[in-house]
Amino acid sequence: MKQLLNIALLLYFSVGFSQIKSDTIKLEPDTIKLQSFEDSKVLFSNGDTLLLKNTDTLGFKEHVEATLIDSLWLHELIKSPLYDTIQYVLKDDEILITELEELPTELLKERLALLDSKTPFHIEYNPELEQIIKTYLKRRKSSFSTLMERARFYFPLFEEQLDNYDIPLEMKYLAIVESALRPRARSRVGATGLWQFMYQTGKQFNLNVSSYVDERSDPYKATEAACKFLASLYKIFGDWDLALAAYNSGPGNVSKAIRRSGGNTNYWNIRHNLPRETANYVPAFYATLYIFEYANEHNIKAKESTLAYFETDTVQIKRQLTFEQLYETINVDIEVLQFLNPQYKLDIIPYVKDRNYTLTLPVKDIGKFLSNEKEIYAFADVEDAKREKPLPQYVEENSRTTYRVKSGDYLGKISEKFGVSVSNIKRWNNMRSTRLKIGQRLTIYPKRVNTVTNSKPQKTTKKPLPIGPHEIYTVQSGDSLWLIAQKYSNVSVQNIKDWNNIWSVKSLKPGTKLKIFKI
Repeated sequence: MKQLLNIALLLYFSVGFSQIKSDTIKLEPDTIKLQSFEDSKVLFSNGDTLLLKNTDTLGFKEHVEATLIDSLWLHELIKSPLYDTIQYVLKDDEILITELEELPTELLKERLALLDSKTPFHIEYNPELEQIIKTYLKRRKSSFSTLMERARFYFPLFEEQLDNYDIPLEMKYLAIVESALRPRARSRVGATGLWQFMYQTGKQFNLNVSSYVDERSDPYKATEAACKFLASLYKIFGDWDLALAAYNSGPGNVSKAIRRSGGNTNYWNIRHNLPRETANYVPAFYATLYIFEYANEHNIKAKESTLAYFETDTVQIKRQLTFEQLYETINVDIEVLQFLNPQYKLDIIPYVKDRNYTLTLPVKDIGKFLSNEKEIYAFADVEDAKREKPLPQYVEENSRTTYRVKSGDYLGKISEKFGVSVSNIKRWNNMRSTRLKIGQRLTIYPKRVNTVTNSKPQKTTKKPLPIGPHEIYTVQSGDSLWLIAQKYSNVSVQNIKDWNNIWSVKSLKPGTKLKIFKI
């Protein structure tokens, strides 16, 4: 398609604005044939025809390249724009008119010129871009430090896919403008994920959404879909700046801007005719690119706490598993599981025949999972047999408590306070995600209640310790109650909890002494 566009543009400019003659451009696989007719036509290989009338004789202008872009886009059947994303696109009243001693204008011009020479984008200095960069540096330095931390994980993943699709590696910065590298980011109109796909656009690129899974939040699948989308845009426009603009506002708006600009196809020449958000979108991308490329010069450092991409690996699961079951068995924190597997909306990895649902884990835990896979599934069978019942009838009404969510709360933290599972809290409160709001009221049926705001301590019956011989086990790094139970015959996780008065697995720390009785 890029070949078709280039030939059409060459033909258009060679005959001049007022000398457009009628030609048919016939598109067949890898070939283009030109035939002369009275009116201009674009004949697609599937039989579709676009008629380009020679309207100059009527006193009207027809920008053939813009019309051709429209037709190619319709032919691609990609109509849904990705938009309304964007916390890194500054509003007009947010841009500071400021000077920075660390970045005089002449130095910025030199650096932008160097970036322009190294990339296929048209990175040109202009005063507005300068003020966006300086506003970021003045107001958002700490935010970029956080972004650089997240980028340690996501950028290698992006670069791998971008390279596969022959897309400039600098396009990885687009995900910052779109989502601030938050895979569960959701805009006010429903665009979701690192690359902010709308529902229909996601479906078009095979990103499925169900009650359990939103593949728009899957870092691997969504990145591949974004690459396919960007590659198709580049085929239409033949220009990465215009592809960026079309990614944001849709190709139709870019085509309109080309027409309103007299047929110009340079982004900077059509920018004033683009929607305001899109007009600021590409400069936001350039500003982000600049700050990442010159982070050292501006003393912006990434934190070192996030997992690196190479420190993770993926396995395909063979039955439904919950994050809580994985935490209980191989001792991977639920927060880590959520970070590595954000596509699972309910912290549950479903198992569906003929669908390949995968689990991403730190490399150090992959071996532990594979070595104990059958036992983990058996544990999940036992746990599911307990949990797949309606709200327990044995729970008395007066044992129910209401908890009001406070700042800093998350479901894992609340579940520990009450000695219950995250999945039960979600089930009791008909929750489809783990998101909480300050002041939100949660119904809890606690097993054991600590001193917690908005809750009353409940009386519990303590099981007496068994009388008999026992040994002391010292908890090692990486241990879980389940892994410890596997070392002894006929000992369950609940046994160890009861014998050692453990109500939260979080209390299991290296060096902890546990009593293990012989059964």
